[in-house]
Amino acid sequence: MFDRAKAWARSIKRDVAALWLAARDPRTPRLAKYLAIALVAYALSPIDLIPDFVPVLGLLDDIVILPLGILLLLRMMPAGLMQDLRERAARIEDLPASRAGLLAVLAIWLAAVVITALWIARWLS
Repeated sequence: MFDRAKAWARSIKRDVAALWLAARDPRTPRLAKYLAIALVAYALSPIDLIPDFVPVLGLLDDIVILPLGILLLLRMMPAGLMQDLRERAARIEDLPASRAGLLAVLAIWLAAVVITALWIARWLS
């Protein structure tokens, strides 16, 4: 079971790298390209939308968001293109960290804090 989980994690990493390449490939449909950029930025972000130390939910976002996003994008990509990108991704050793993903997650948290503060202020008055 542990070996299956390890293989699954490697395939997720390879697919994220393939989607990183897809975001730059002119053969990728426009909507798929935008979604790939968003998913890869999230996957490579140094922080998560829900921090991993939050029980259950912290790991659930990685276990659910990435695979579902990858499945959606696989359906949007031409069949031969994804196979080509997976082969190219297998040769990539390291993926860069995503500053855009970091900024997006920070913006979401900042917006949540501001909305919560406004809601509390309105509730107290």
